[in-house]
Amino acid sequence: MNPPRLAPLLAALPMMFTPLTAAPAKFADFQAEARKHQLTLVLPNYPLTPAAATAAAQAAVKEADAALEKLAAQDPAQLTFENTFAAYDSITEQVSEVAAHIFTLSETHPDKAMRDTCRDEATKLEAWGISLDYRENIYRALKAYADTHPKLDAGQQRLLDFTMRSYKRAGLALPPAERAQVEALRKDLSELEQQFQVNINEARGPVDFTADELTGVPPSLLESPGVKQADGRYRVMGNITWHVVAVMENADREDTRQRLYLVRNRLAREANIAVLAKLTALRAEIARRLGYANWADYRTETRMAQTGAAALKFEEELVTALQPKFDAEKEVLRQLKVAQTGKADARLEPWDVSYFQNQLKKQRYAVDTEKLRVFFPYQATLQGMFAIYERIFGLKFTQVDPPYTWAPGVQLWVVEDAATHVPMGSFFLDMFPREGKFNHFANFPQKGGRLLADGTYDLPLAALVCNFPPPSADKPSLLAHGDVETLFHEFGHVMHNVLSRARYGRQVSSGVPRDFVEAPSQMLENWVWDKTVLDTFAADYRDPTKKIPAETIAAMVRAREATEGVFYRRQLSLGLIDLGLHTLDVDAAWTADVVKLSNGVSARVSFAPAPDTAFVAYFGHLAGYDAGYYGYLWAKVMAIDMASVFRQAPGGFLDEKIGRRLRDEVYGVGDTRDVAVSVEKFLGRPRSMEPFLEYVGLKK
Repeated sequence: MNPPRLAPLLAALPMMFTPLTAAPAKFADFQAEARKHQLTLVLPNYPLTPAAATAAAQAAVKEADAALEKLAAQDPAQLTFENTFAAYDSITEQVSEVAAHIFTLSETHPDKAMRDTCRDEATKLEAWGISLDYRENIYRALKAYADTHPKLDAGQQRLLDFTMRSYKRAGLALPPAERAQVEALRKDLSELEQQFQVNINEARGPVDFTADELTGVPPSLLESPGVKQADGRYRVMGNITWHVVAVMENADREDTRQRLYLVRNRLAREANIAVLAKLTALRAEIARRLGYANWADYRTETRMAQTGAAALKFEEELVTALQPKFDAEKEVLRQLKVAQTGKADARLEPWDVSYFQNQLKKQRYAVDTEKLRVFFPYQATLQGMFAIYERIFGLKFTQVDPPYTWAPGVQLWVVEDAATHVPMGSFFLDMFPREGKFNHFANFPQKGGRLLADGTYDLPLAALVCNFPPPSADKPSLLAHGDVETLFHEFGHVMHNVLSRARYGRQVSSGVPRDFVEAPSQMLENWVWDKTVLDTFAADYRDPTKKIPAETIAAMVRAREATEGVFYRRQLSLGLIDLGLHTLDVDAAWTADVVKLSNGVSARVSFAPAPDTAFVAYFGHLAGYDAGYYGYLWAKVMAIDMASVFRQAPGGFLDEKIGRRLRDEVYGVGDTRDVAVSVEKFLGRPRSMEPFLEYVGLKK
């Protein structure tokens, strides 16, 4: 997951990384090296207190306002690209960066007062960004220069065109009174989106179980800090994803799975249903006022799909294509329940699906995901992934002493080009759960690379925020194979962030269309299913000479293929819930029952939810990825297509030549050109769905 920007904003790999146990290098040394190449490698001046956060946000706005007024007041005869569009990009990017830092602290800082203040300031900065769209004096200055139809290079023209398009989408062509109404609605919407996410982050779902009720649940959960209570019971948190996965995949007792399922699917229900209903209606109202049929049409205009109808068509065609496979897989899972319960008419319930998928892996394919954890101790897995990405992208990662981190245990790393030792950027790692922290896995871009006014290039910075199982008293953190897949995916976002080389802040990698942004990371998930790749780092932490057998990996692939119908129909149900809410016209949106609509989609496309549940209240993507969840699968099709180039290369997934082409043609160019062009330049051919169909076990 790559949160949206807050403003329009085989055997042996060369171990080039600095081992995690080594003393960190000096960040200042890399800064000095960067300066030799006209680069700046600097960390943000993160606020340390709530008062400092407020001051930083206010200072950013004050400085930007002064610069923007100066831009708007220029003599029309003296306007140039540099003092209009380039200047506007630079001014707004500085505010975007401060907003990104404050937003990150609102999701990660250990102190609740700091998180609360940062959330408030992030909301204010978002409102400032919305107001910026309606400042006519700035618009007039930019439009005056655009109307001269200057001769520009491709990057400049793209910045001009997209900036003017943003004004159109904000409603600058509307009469003043209508424009003011849209601005007010957008600010209301921003505040509601913040509230929706806060309600999710603050939702708690503790469920206490006896040891007997948790029969089958692995020690990785039972022995995790904070789980075992003083009375001997075990407290599972329905709001902590890995807790839920451990129980839903492994608990032998159906009543245990049902209890946790109900808690998970009622999280934030009371707080968020009304918020979501109003969000849906406000979005439809804004879309109508801007001349769009619905919110999905408005949101997809800037994406590869371009219309809500195209996104719906893509999703529904895959629903149809997957139907036979989905039906067959459901019956296989149901028969496993029949065999376990002895009831010929046993019904497969939604809380059964993950459990019997896991049983299928164990019984038919001899794949026990819990037993595989011993091959993936966290630090060795992280080091192994670093070595792989260093090799294929031609990089070197070094841990450095961080001048600042927002919580104990957060690390800072610098990325260099391996051949030249020129710094490329840096990233933070915040990898384990804590109270009040963002509860999923995501890359939080801190800033994108851009050319500064003095001719130096400011290098990018990312922050990877995860919630992997923490170490226990006698065991290291042991990752499930799915966790490893997540790690490779999310660090792919870091690579996309750090390797981007755009002149302008608006054109960095996080600015690519939202239905493409996941593709470069989804592609890298394929690495963890390959024997050659896994052999470079996956080893039993108790006996490092022991690798995962080839037959186990082959069985894992077969087991994955055996449940792809269920998995992707679940993904399609989420995408269609999102599109279902956001293809409503304004009249329907104001009267929509969001729970009835979303549960109905789930029942049609995936599995019918239990009565009196409302997963949609905890569906965080609806604030940020609204009318965009389809993009995960849209991007996945491209990701599998791109991965097929590695699969067919002489060096397979470790092919350095193909890796460098990926770095140069996709990661490096960011949004400086149409991403469809970037993908086809990397592929060396037109895009195809055939690799995806083969991946899920379907043939065209």
